Amino acid sequence: MWTSGASIGRFRIERPLSSGGMGCVLLATDTTLDRLVALKLLPEQLTRDPVSRQRLLDEAKAASKLNHPNILTIYSEEMVDGQDLIVMEYVPGEPLAEVLAQGALDIGLATGIAEQVAAGLAAAHRANLIHRDIKPSNILIFPDGRVKIADFGLATSRADVVAEQPPTFSGTIAYSSPEQIQGLSVDHRSDIWALGIVFYQMLTGCHPFADEHDTAIAYAIVHEDPVPPKQLRADLPEALQQIVLRCLSRSQEVRFQSADELLEVLRRARAALQAPPPLPASHSEEPPSIAVVPFANLSAEREQAYFCEGIAEEIINALAKVKKLRVAARGAAFASRRRYRDPREIGRHLNVRTILEGSVRKSGSQLRVSAQLIDVKTGYNLWAERYDRAITDVFAIQDEIAESIVRALRVILSEEERRALTYVSTGSIHAYDCYLRGRQYFHQARRKSLEYAREMFLRAIAMDPSYARAYAAAADCSSLLVHFYGDSTESNLNQADLYSQRALELDGQLAEGHAARSFALWVMRRHDEAEHEFEEAVRLDSKLYEAYYYFGRGCVEHGDLARAAALFEEACRVQDHFEPRYFAAQTYSALGQLDKAEQSYRRSLALLEKHMELNSDDARAVTIGAVCHCRLGDQESGVRWAERAVKIDPDDAGIRYNVACLFALAGRKDRAIDCLEFAVHAGFATRAWVEKDPDLDSLRDDPRFQAMPWRA
Repeated sequence: MWTSGASIGRFRIERPLSSGGMGCVLLATDTTLDRLVALKLLPEQLTRDPVSRQRLLDEAKAASKLNHPNILTIYSEEMVDGQDLIVMEYVPGEPLAEVLAQGALDIGLATGIAEQVAAGLAAAHRANLIHRDIKPSNILIFPDGRVKIADFGLATSRADVVAEQPPTFSGTIAYSSPEQIQGLSVDHRSDIWALGIVFYQMLTGCHPFADEHDTAIAYAIVHEDPVPPKQLRADLPEALQQIVLRCLSRSQEVRFQSADELLEVLRRARAALQAPPPLPASHSEEPPSIAVVPFANLSAEREQAYFCEGIAEEIINALAKVKKLRVAARGAAFASRRRYRDPREIGRHLNVRTILEGSVRKSGSQLRVSAQLIDVKTGYNLWAERYDRAITDVFAIQDEIAESIVRALRVILSEEERRALTYVSTGSIHAYDCYLRGRQYFHQARRKSLEYAREMFLRAIAMDPSYARAYAAAADCSSLLVHFYGDSTESNLNQADLYSQRALELDGQLAEGHAARSFALWVMRRHDEAEHEFEEAVRLDSKLYEAYYYFGRGCVEHGDLARAAALFEEACRVQDHFEPRYFAAQTYSALGQLDKAEQSYRRSLALLEKHMELNSDDARAVTIGAVCHCRLGDQESGVRWAERAVKIDPDDAGIRYNVACLFALAGRKDRAIDCLEFAVHAGFATRAWVEKDPDLDSLRDDPRFQAMPWRA
């Protein structure tokens, strides 16, 4: 028994991989070339006879000439220390047998695996090699989605098959063709039979000739027809059933006559599976719309929720760039998932036609992502897929999901939108992990959470100094700390300036980078430059919510109220969120457009109350609701909401400022000024903002208000 650390010539054994009748396979390090390899040690009973031994080695040499992405590469055949070895490629993959132990596969996934196996067999058959032992344990599924056929140890040339008198049986009974079992001549069509059995198993989860005893299996293979797979899986397309049954015809003449022919049929079948399904007639006139909810965390580590939310958010950001697709805002979609479990209820709550949901399982360096697009009206899947990849492929998975959704919803993309869907922000999974952690805290929009989010973005930058989106996000944190919390220290201003510049140096076409630069320039009072960067941001991405919202707030400070109102309306067009709707109401009020102000306050309050059903501890939202109540004439509710906000987060200066606005509206001047003093001494409010804030009008003639040390 070979143990870890033992050596065979230049090969240092790491661990056993598998064993069987054709020998054992070991993971080893080739110390000369410094690479991992798989060593197949041929058993003595197969190499004892010189003629048999030479034949095995000749076939290994023939198989080593195969160079195909779906065939495990054989590097060499050697004798080392008296032991016959076949030296093979090693890539960590999962045998299909282990995948099948969990049951039937997704139809698209099964068809894709069968297609890749057929491609490998076609290459081998063109080289006159027959595998003769195709089975799930000899089909490896690799983390990047590739499939490789392993163990050409029984491979035989067609010439040798003809020369066998009589033919000898070799293979595994359960995957052997009728002619193999009967000792008749075997050719490439036996490999097609075996692939038919494997495909049947992938689609149904069952072996077509299952029995406890090999003799019973052999009898069934020679004499009985399999149960049609559609009887075991009703949703199986008829075309795939016909492919399987033709592979499993007992007549060699009825089977596919070449792996190339089978490959072409499988490709057409998979293309048909990927075609967008017809949408229900009742939806034909409605614009396409979607909500992406947080993916479920199926990992053993429960704190991976940020990663699952991050994947969903990245898909939202990609889809939001498609002009003809209406995408629910992240906050609303995520909150709806916390309240409703049924996707149809989420869809009705958000007024969208489709829901994307899924799950994520991380295990070491491996990642399994499942996703399904659900029709809200019928509850049926419009599309579904499972991705088993290395964790470094998470970017490709997100791109593929977004592209599949666009196809399923029959949305035609411009070239610019197509490029946006496949934009890869970083090649470092560790940097991306920190970025996702940062986004989770960024959305909480509190001082401490913004500081922690910035720390995460800076860690991402340390891991990938070319990560433009991380620089843009770090700049936004610094700008928000200045704008919301009055932390206009030189450090924050410098960071907003430097990080936003660096984002654009790295990627001048990044809309988020231009938006971050625009916001940074606003807080630095460089208004003309900020205007230019804003225009560039929305030129690159007309659905970039943050660009409109932050620039609108800058316009309020600058005194351009009419433009601020228009920008808040644009932000609401992209995401009908309570915050820009509230600031639009405030701006209309300052402009004296009271009818528009009332409509916006009512809309903001309606959106906010829906938000509060799912986020009852959001103190900032509570303060906005308090002001809305007061502006709509319900001062009692406004005061009650304000007191509630202070209890939720008594130390947050931004909350105190908003509560001061509420008390000012309610006529409680002393309480308003107390709260305002707390906020101002914490550095929250700027003179430019306070002078334009209509909620504070009742305080302006108060000496305490006039004496406050506003920031310039």
